[in-house]
Amino acid sequence: MKYIIASAAALAVAGPACAQEIGLKPVAEARLRYEDADQQGLADGSSHALTVRARAGVTASSGALSATVVGQGTLAIVDDYYDGVNGAATRPIIADPQNVALYIAQLQYKTKALTLTGGRQKIALDDERFVGNIAFRDNAQTFDAVRAELTPAKGLKLDVAYAWEVRTIWGIDGNGARQQAVRGDNIFANLSWATPVGTLTGFAYLVDQDEAAVQAYRLSSQTYGVRLAGTQALSKAVKLGYQFSYARQSDYHRNPNDYSADYWLADLLLDVKGWKLNGGYEVLGASSGVPFTSFQTPLGTNFKFQGWADKFLTTPPNGIRDLYVGGGYGWKQVGPLSGVTLQAVWHRFDSDRLDQHYGDEWNLIASAKIKKTALSLRYASYDARSMATDTQKFWVQADWAI
Repeated sequence: MKYIIASAAALAVAGPACAQEIGLKPVAEARLRYEDADQQGLADGSSHALTVRARAGVTASSGALSATVVGQGTLAIVDDYYDGVNGAATRPIIADPQNVALYIAQLQYKTKALTLTGGRQKIALDDERFVGNIAFRDNAQTFDAVRAELTPAKGLKLDVAYAWEVRTIWGIDGNGARQQAVRGDNIFANLSWATPVGTLTGFAYLVDQDEAAVQAYRLSSQTYGVRLAGTQALSKAVKLGYQFSYARQSDYHRNPNDYSADYWLADLLLDVKGWKLNGGYEVLGASSGVPFTSFQTPLGTNFKFQGWADKFLTTPPNGIRDLYVGGGYGWKQVGPLSGVTLQAVWHRFDSDRLDQHYGDEWNLIASAKIKKTALSLRYASYDARSMATDTQKFWVQADWAI
């Protein structure tokens, strides 16, 4: 609470109070999801979860100032699964524990050139590889933080945040290595410049997982890198999107390991009249082969990367190389459905050292919208070779928001 009070004081002096009426905007979201997971090598190899998540709150605003409070609750209607903190670990994990929490509690001062945000908030930077909201999971991830976003000139933006606590997806029952919240002095800094060939971003992420129970501080790291992301029209009907990124990571703060590891990403997307063809190569490098000396991303939205079967949420000691190709097609309207898309992606996973082939994975998704409701069917199939075990997952999901 003292940090929220301090944040409020900082925002109060950011600009003069506006003698305007206070506007109220409600926040309401709901999600219903069924997830089925089958995994070899466990005593009970199946998990089944039907969960419902609801969020409700309000944003009050007056001029440049606003305050947002949102609460959330997650309920398991069918709880035949291991959620990571409750149930038997003899089942596959479905990381959606039942939970009641204060999701957002922030104060914000926003102008064209400056945005200051203090309190419990969402922070999602770039493609969320290093810092994200983990929105796919019911409880998501938020930060108790202060954040400043400055735009001193057209196309130039500085984004700096200090987070003293990470509110994890594990909820009120979080414990051990899966804490409800992880304290530490985290600093996230981005400086981006919009160039004719794309947005060029330099970044520094100092991650301080200052809890002994969380892998004995071994997830604390400092990462410095650069990223280029852009789109070019090749013709009226053809567009080429691209992302290139490089980063260097090493130990930080209380981390007992002494290591350094590299990160590489090259990703291309060809958009041709509704068809999308995608391919890329991502490397999270290894150092010595000791656990947690490979490139780690404990605050990233890792579900988006290296396959939906979640076999590589923690980078293996020997690192990982992910070669992926995929494609899909989209329709603007199909009967009552809008934004209809079908997509498929194939991954080949190898180690960064010692030449190991971990396995292969297929990811399939069909999605659409009916007015304010988003619908999706999703499937993941991991074929293990030298890492983990064969796993299949299936999701049916509906999201609604006002």
